[in-house]
Amino acid sequence: MKFEILTDKCVGCMACVRVCDSQAIEVDGDVVRIDDDSCILSGACMAECPHDAVGVRGDLEDAIALASSGNAVMILSVESAVHFYPLAPEQVVNACYEAGFRSVERGVVGDELVAEEYLRLWDDPDWGTLIRSTSPLVVQRIRHDHPELVPYLAPVKTPLRAEADYLKSVYGEHVKLVYAGVALEESNNIADASLTFSELETLFHRRGVTAADQPNYLRRLPVIRQRHLSAPGGFPLAVLNARGAHTAQRSVRRVRGLDSLGAIAHAVTDRRIDLGFVDLLPFEGTLDHPLLGPKEELFWRRQLVAQSEPPRSSEPVLDAAVPVDVATAFDFVLVPHTPTAKEIEGVIEQIGRAPTGMDWDCGACGYPTCVDFATAMLKGRAAFRQCPPYHERRASVAIEQSTRDELTGLATIKVLRDRLEQEKARSGRNGEQFAVLFVDMDDFKLVNDFHGHEMGSKVLAGVGKVLLRSVRQTDLAARYGGDEFVVVLVMTDTDGARRVGEVVRESVESLGESLGFARGEIAVSVGVACHDPGSSEDEDVMEAADKAMYQAKGRGGNIVVVFGEDLENQESEQI
Repeated sequence: MKFEILTDKCVGCMACVRVCDSQAIEVDGDVVRIDDDSCILSGACMAECPHDAVGVRGDLEDAIALASSGNAVMILSVESAVHFYPLAPEQVVNACYEAGFRSVERGVVGDELVAEEYLRLWDDPDWGTLIRSTSPLVVQRIRHDHPELVPYLAPVKTPLRAEADYLKSVYGEHVKLVYAGVALEESNNIADASLTFSELETLFHRRGVTAADQPNYLRRLPVIRQRHLSAPGGFPLAVLNARGAHTAQRSVRRVRGLDSLGAIAHAVTDRRIDLGFVDLLPFEGTLDHPLLGPKEELFWRRQLVAQSEPPRSSEPVLDAAVPVDVATAFDFVLVPHTPTAKEIEGVIEQIGRAPTGMDWDCGACGYPTCVDFATAMLKGRAAFRQCPPYHERRASVAIEQSTRDELTGLATIKVLRDRLEQEKARSGRNGEQFAVLFVDMDDFKLVNDFHGHEMGSKVLAGVGKVLLRSVRQTDLAARYGGDEFVVVLVMTDTDGARRVGEVVRESVESLGESLGFARGEIAVSVGVACHDPGSSEDEDVMEAADKAMYQAKGRGGNIVVVFGEDLENQESEQI
């Protein structure tokens, strides 16, 4: 039996990842799937998925074949009373017989065997902490994540395992067992076929059996129906009734949820505290399993199952002549390769960190911390697709790349055009001038031809740095194309713009010398134009700066020319 992602319904919302206790959800690009080897079949993903995209599939075809053989035994868990309601439990049992099963057991035998062993342990004075081990989810989590707690697990088989061993003793080692219920995590390794209750309904239909048509009394009695020592789930009723009290100098601590395992491990192994009997379950028993319905109906389900139980027996119900060893030992699990700190850091570096320098730890990926996510990713269980901060960083980088010239670090021409429109609008509102410098390298082709394109790129990159150093944060320096640059100087008049142009010209000349060129070999021509919102002239400021730059070129280059003013001066000189 296994859970699976229904690809036709899954939208990749990652709700399943956020609640998976065993980190069994794998994300590979657009594909979300469940790793069967890691899945503990808790059903949390099914309850959390808002799109009904998690399904569960058992061994329906195998179960039908076994029922047809007439030699299989059905282990029908007590939760069937909830699923098949309003049918009486007796009708469902009769339907199982009608479908072909030789015997139908309700799980009472396993519960009684386990409860008897727990009572024996309770009377043993040689332990200080004992953790309830009736839930395979608890056992698996401890073995994988908290191996230091393995010695404290109660050395008792699960009720389903104990019942299977009992039935094999009664019917022979080769008897085939079919399980129907919600204890999915252990039935795979115990029963020859496992079914959900919905699949059991399908089995009835395929076998031509209608449960509603069955009588509401048992046609054949199970071997054992009544309980003597146990509560559903295999725990002794006497111990459950002792919760919160100290009995024989021992306490019983009721703990629900696997998140508490860390605290238990710290108390027992680090602080050396004897916790007594720890009644630990991952949730409120099997009746709280997602396959049985919403949490809001938990108390109704409890009442329904309690009402379906026959009266408790005052005498032992187990046949002492049937030998069953309920004791067990839990081995340690070899932990696979754990990613190194360097590998984890490499993933987090790709994600990026918060402005504070700390990991994001936002939990949006389904993992509580970035380290947990990076670890899962390095194990092949996660992908960057799950990480919003990673995508935000990529988007930010993409925006940055689209607005910044890669070689020079200056703004792109698109940003320049948008900024010019903004400045014109602002100038029109507040009446303030702004200026534009059009900067063009002088004879730059000769640099590429005689010194190579690599040196040419160094020069252009250096000019970019010069321009960034020469302007304020409120100004804009952009690469216009090739070896042409434009600078927008906000709230700047002609004189101010001329001074900035001279700074740029002199700095570029010095840059050439620092790169090994002769003085004046690396130079720029600078055209200056000013946008005056109060002027009647309709000259575009960019075109004006461009004309001034070409005027500077015509006068030999390596000079600054102001549009209008310097042109008029030149005309006067010619006259």
